[in-house]
Amino acid sequence: MFPSKLTDLDLSQNSLSGVVPSWVANLSSLTSLDLSHNQLQGSIADLGKLAGLESLGLSYNSLSGIVPPSIYNMSSLNYLTLASNNLGGTLPSDMGITVPNLQTLSMANNHFVGDIPASLQNASGMMYIHMANNSLTGVAPSFSSMKNLEYVMLYSNHLEAGDWTFFSSLVNCTQLLKLNVGENNLSGDLPANSIANLPKSLTALTLRSNNISGTIPLEIGNLSSLSMLYLDTNLFMGPIPFTLGQLRNLVQLSLSKNKFSGEIPLSIGDLHQLEELYLHENRLSGSIPESLASCQNLVALNLSCNTLGGSISGHVLGSLNQLSWLLDLSHNQLAMSLPLEMGSLINLGSLNISHNNITGIIPSTLGNCVQLESLRLEGNLLQGSIPQSLAGLKAIQVLDFSHNNLSGTIPEFLGTFTMLQYLNMSFNDLEGPIPTSGVFSNTSGVFVQGNPHLCANFAEQELSRCFASVPTKEHKFVIPVLIALSARAALALILGMFIFWLKRGYKSNENIVHSYMELKRITYSDVNNATDNFSLVNVVGSGQFGTVYKGWFDAQDGTVAIKIFKLNQHSALHSFIAECKALQHIRHRNLVKVITACSTYDPVGNEFRALVFEYMANGSLENRLHNHQCGGLSLGAVICISVDISCALDYLHNLCIPPVVHCDLKPSNILFDNDNTARVCDFGLAKLIHGCSSGGQSGTTSIVGLRGSIGYIPPGEYWYGR
Repeated sequence: MFPSKLTDLDLSQNSLSGVVPSWVANLSSLTSLDLSHNQLQGSIADLGKLAGLESLGLSYNSLSGIVPPSIYNMSSLNYLTLASNNLGGTLPSDMGITVPNLQTLSMANNHFVGDIPASLQNASGMMYIHMANNSLTGVAPSFSSMKNLEYVMLYSNHLEAGDWTFFSSLVNCTQLLKLNVGENNLSGDLPANSIANLPKSLTALTLRSNNISGTIPLEIGNLSSLSMLYLDTNLFMGPIPFTLGQLRNLVQLSLSKNKFSGEIPLSIGDLHQLEELYLHENRLSGSIPESLASCQNLVALNLSCNTLGGSISGHVLGSLNQLSWLLDLSHNQLAMSLPLEMGSLINLGSLNISHNNITGIIPSTLGNCVQLESLRLEGNLLQGSIPQSLAGLKAIQVLDFSHNNLSGTIPEFLGTFTMLQYLNMSFNDLEGPIPTSGVFSNTSGVFVQGNPHLCANFAEQELSRCFASVPTKEHKFVIPVLIALSARAALALILGMFIFWLKRGYKSNENIVHSYMELKRITYSDVNNATDNFSLVNVVGSGQFGTVYKGWFDAQDGTVAIKIFKLNQHSALHSFIAECKALQHIRHRNLVKVITACSTYDPVGNEFRALVFEYMANGSLENRLHNHQCGGLSLGAVICISVDISCALDYLHNLCIPPVVHCDLKPSNILFDNDNTARVCDFGLAKLIHGCSSGGQSGTTSIVGLRGSIGYIPPGEYWYGR
């Protein structure tokens, strides 16, 4: 197939499937072999005959088993990438001796166990080590001999610090740019001398999610090139060092989820390049410093869950008009009224000032924040009415004004917010009728209890019914009207008790909002990067309403499937909403897990919708049914697949509240995970069953007209649309 004298073979990003072909081992002149970013499966072929191989790339496939020992004996190798497969086993203790010329070693996102070989020190020319997201144990090794080392990525393992020798050894790595040993079992105090002597070239330092204790050494201010510093989720205590203000190139700073105390240092204001600042879940006190106004590039600021008092001034808010992702000041002791400068946050997506001592009224200028998707002001002392200017918040999805002293009526414009999913107005002093359109038609997403002067024109709410006052001149009709109303009230009470009995398994509203807020937030840029600019190479499927891409966000989620909706197609937006509604609360081992959703705009202002799912590496039932090379499915496989699908449908029909009808179950919507468990996907045509309507038919949330795939449509669907 290829000439025997071939030296370079690059077949990457070609959607190749099957196993690594054995004939590759016969190309004895090869110096470079790249099969990465394909769909190869099975074990790695024995490539021991390729004695002159210098570069081997097998990353981003579905390879399994152990790495053949012959690969670890290729003494000429300087580039070895096996990342993002299903490989396992231990690394040979003499690896650094048998492969001494390694410069790049990438084995991340696999299942390797055991220690990182100490012999890797022998590979003194090493420049790049990426072994993250495995199950490696033991003490992190020394890197003292690797003078040219630039990248060390060991996060998401079970490594220990020992006496921190590995950290001290990095002093010799004068070219070091990035060090990430987060999400391990590192413990003990951070050695001050080692921090002071780390290479000045270091731009990113991540020690997050360990058990590191003590204080942060003042010497951290010496790392003048740092642009990213993540020390969150540890046991650090004491004050935040003022020397952080010397890190003038810092763009991202996270010290959250520790035990820091004292005030936020004024020197934070010297970080003029800072874009993300996370200090939440500590024991910080004092006021929010005015110097923060100098951090005018901030896009995310989270100071929640501390004991901060005083106020945040209008000057600070007016200066932080680049905030676009998050401003969270919740769960503090702020005592203030909301300044008019809140309206300058026109790019902000999420604002949370809940659970403080905020007084006064909701400023009308908040209506200028037209990008807001989440606004939470609950648990304060706000008064007055809900301003009409908030009608401009068309992108809002979560709105919580509960547990305040708000008065007046619930504005009708809230029913026009098409994106609104969660609305909590409970425990205020609101009055008048509850609107009936939009989100108010979904009683599971609206909470108004604790407002004794509210009334409803529908029986689903546990409130008094709205009716006009009876004129005096019609006095003779008062008794019949009262009798009729009493009868209706009695009937409503009986129906309410019955509905309560039926729905007692529903989650509380608190669980609903937490479920929504715990989804990972992603942007259009994140999706673009994850799919390599929506590369056709990453397309794994396409349908009427969307295209599915294979992508990668981070080590926590691994490889994912990203469904991009074709909003120019009729009913595509309805399909997106249908999937969101259907997937909002369901979780089952035989359903494809949704990771998050993205609802935003692309750079040219077009609406953009995407859903991110767990990636199913083993294809669909349709592929297996039509793959004649496999000889068809065995009886045992058919039974297992049938059981998996039946379990999914039983869960959807009988255990979900409300029940979900898939409406498009077909072989291409049955996928297989790494364990070959069948999972049901694609809820774009799903129906939610909400009980019985007055006409006697099942009440449903209807998303599109004609349901089902072309080729077969049930007769009742064709004739009656149900």
